[in-house]
Amino acid sequence: MLNVSHVRKQYSTVLAVDDVSLTVQRGQILGLLGPNGAGKTTTIRMILNIIRPDAGMITFDGKLFDETIRNNWGYLPEERGLYRKSTLLNTILYFASLKGMEKNEAKRRAYDWLKRFDLLNCFNQPVEALSKGNQQKVQFIISILHQPHLVILDEPFSGLDPLNQILLKDILMELKHQERAIIFSTHQMDQAEKLCDILCLISKGRVVLDGEVAAVKNRYGNNTVHLEYDGDGSFLKMLASIKTAHIYENFAELILEDHSSPSDVLREIAQKVDVKKFEMSQPSLNAIFLALVGNPGPTEKTTEVTQ
Repeated sequence: MLNVSHVRKQYSTVLAVDDVSLTVQRGQILGLLGPNGAGKTTTIRMILNIIRPDAGMITFDGKLFDETIRNNWGYLPEERGLYRKSTLLNTILYFASLKGMEKNEAKRRAYDWLKRFDLLNCFNQPVEALSKGNQQKVQFIISILHQPHLVILDEPFSGLDPLNQILLKDILMELKHQERAIIFSTHQMDQAEKLCDILCLISKGRVVLDGEVAAVKNRYGNNTVHLEYDGDGSFLKMLASIKTAHIYENFAELILEDHSSPSDVLREIAQKVDVKKFEMSQPSLNAIFLALVGNPGPTEKTTEVTQ
């Protein structure tokens, strides 16, 4: 389907993308992950042929990019790209025409999608009258209305409330089962962990981790504890038996030192707080992300405290 092979892009003195490769097949969701400035947006723009790579190759079903391929792709940018004074329906129909859709068919599909996103009663309102979340829905509709084979979504859950996040998740799974190839760029590690089949994590322009989600988590071992408790968990970062502590209000994800005994760690923790749950598990994608792009160094203990 889509194959990105050893692409490179430099702007003046900044090497934005350095030897990045990724592949996504039909019926797969690839999570394109990385911190701000990692090179994700530049990679997406090269895939879409908005900018050309300095080196490397990008093919779609074995073919180099041309205008016949453009209409097989759908793109949801992170930034708003809507005409604020135009009505919802006219905006959707305009973008559909750019993809070569016949007007009546585009209108039929637009009404179906507006109904599904509970926007049908807003079809004649100007875009600027909509909330941020509803504008995001319109942009998503535009990106998939022409039934593209490849869908590239940059922070698709931005601005959506929990109910609409569930709806969008369901639609993404439908697209996957329809054999669409999906690239999902996000900072939300929990969403990526639940939705993606494969991952490509970029940091400072280079791929630092890729592969199937299950294989990636297995690679990082099983010395992780998911802890639920009542009390003050700030002491967790001081325990010698714990290498890394990601501490939240009444939850913590702990990565144990290699020599640590889970039962000993549990006894030690139980002396300080009321333990509700102590479960050995694989590390979360969020913990792996922090270890790879936010680790202060091998001799320092990493701690994240969120209240």
